[in-house]
Amino acid sequence: MDHTQPKSERTTAVAPIPFDNSYARLPAHFLARVHPTPVAEPWLIKFNRPLAEELGLNADALERDGAQVFSGNSVPEGAEPLGMAYAGHQFGQFVPLLGDGRAILLGEVIDRNGVRRDIQLKGAGKTPYSRRGDGRAALGPVLREYIVSEAMHALGIPATRALAAVVTGEPVYRERVLPGAVFTRVAASHIRVGTFQFLAARGDTEGVKTLADYVIDRHYPQIKGQERPYLALLETVAERQAALIARWLGVGFIHGVMNTDNCAISGETIDFGPCAFLDAYDPAKVFSSIDQGGRYAYASQPAIGQWNLARLAETLLPLLDPEPSEAVNLANDVIAGYGPRFQTHWLAGMKAKIGLIGEEDGDLDLVQGLLRQMKEGQADFTLTFRRLADVAESDTAEHAFAATFSDPTALGPWLAEWRARLSREAQATPRERAQAMRLVNPAYIPRNHRIEQAIRAAEDDGDFSLFEALLSVLAKPYEEQPGFSAYAAPPAPAEEVFRTFCGT
Repeated sequence: MDHTQPKSERTTAVAPIPFDNSYARLPAHFLARVHPTPVAEPWLIKFNRPLAEELGLNADALERDGAQVFSGNSVPEGAEPLGMAYAGHQFGQFVPLLGDGRAILLGEVIDRNGVRRDIQLKGAGKTPYSRRGDGRAALGPVLREYIVSEAMHALGIPATRALAAVVTGEPVYRERVLPGAVFTRVAASHIRVGTFQFLAARGDTEGVKTLADYVIDRHYPQIKGQERPYLALLETVAERQAALIARWLGVGFIHGVMNTDNCAISGETIDFGPCAFLDAYDPAKVFSSIDQGGRYAYASQPAIGQWNLARLAETLLPLLDPEPSEAVNLANDVIAGYGPRFQTHWLAGMKAKIGLIGEEDGDLDLVQGLLRQMKEGQADFTLTFRRLADVAESDTAEHAFAATFSDPTALGPWLAEWRARLSREAQATPRERAQAMRLVNPAYIPRNHRIEQAIRAAEDDGDFSLFEALLSVLAKPYEEQPGFSAYAAPPAPAEEVFRTFCGT
């Protein structure tokens, strides 16, 4: 879309949004009512028209008024702006009050599929939870979240969505002066493990029950009426998290800051701060500049998911059973069951990536054998699996596959074992098998260096062409796109990104 900056005009009547705000009707201590702080010269960088239409919004009107609406300068009729209260374990340390320090929930809409969705502004000004923060966002983190959240959606991984991005015309002050921006995020909800922790830390058992009932009504109505609905809630959230984190590992995604306040009860990926995708495979890889101890490294994410669920279980104990020891036993059974749940999802995903459908006892060893070779050979995670699909179709592709590894000759034994295993699969032509593998092995991911290039061009030169091109390619991650092969390539040594940053 056109990125030309329009004249600054305050709109008095803006595009209507059909809000239906249920969270705003919860008890007052769950939230703080606060309006966005106006900005000087807003202009619309990007508007996600297909998502707006999916939400049942007037896309034409929002495209016209988007700079005012999505900057927070004009609050549409029916909105009930608020900041949500929550607590959280941040790198293992409990903070009893966090809350939306730079995010303001405008309200909720019912989309065309009948699903309730939040519309939230990030970077829209201070809230009562801002503490020492300025409530603002810089352009770089806004572009990063837009790119990665939409890429995750295109990859088929549950995630919050990007509706719009606006430049404010005002600076923000971080390590250096940066252009300010506001990001508009859409989510199934913004309720987190930390939301439950906020209430439990205050001894507010009735509040925990109110929130749990709300979550069941909104997200998991199928468990209403069960004998133990709050146990079923814990089990359902555990299943969602196990499946989600398995999908993260399947595309080489590292969240970077898996604090309990960044763990969504809906099972969506939320908060794309210092996140990154693997280039060369390394299970201990960390990109986040604030993760000094590697707590949230790539291979640590499943265990952290279980740890976060244990913190959720602690908040629900009074609801699980009137006898405390029995409540603990019930919760422990769910937490113990998380590991097998995750392993089932992860192994199914990894088997699909190497072309396996049936089940044999040695399948886990086969998958782990390839991962060991990838680590030792410093092989690119995404390219390895994509090129393995080519090998499944034709032996002539083996050279290009092996070239991904530092020692191509070391792959012979694994390839022989893999081919023997494929020979015992249900009948499928090589082309059919390769096509199935390409449907789960993306050609394009949001490569860290590509994101940084897009951010630098936008921040330094006001050039959004790289941002637009990257979004276009990532919208179809599983399709070969002629003319865009460079976007599938790993970074050159000089382009490699070693650290990513939170942006707050």
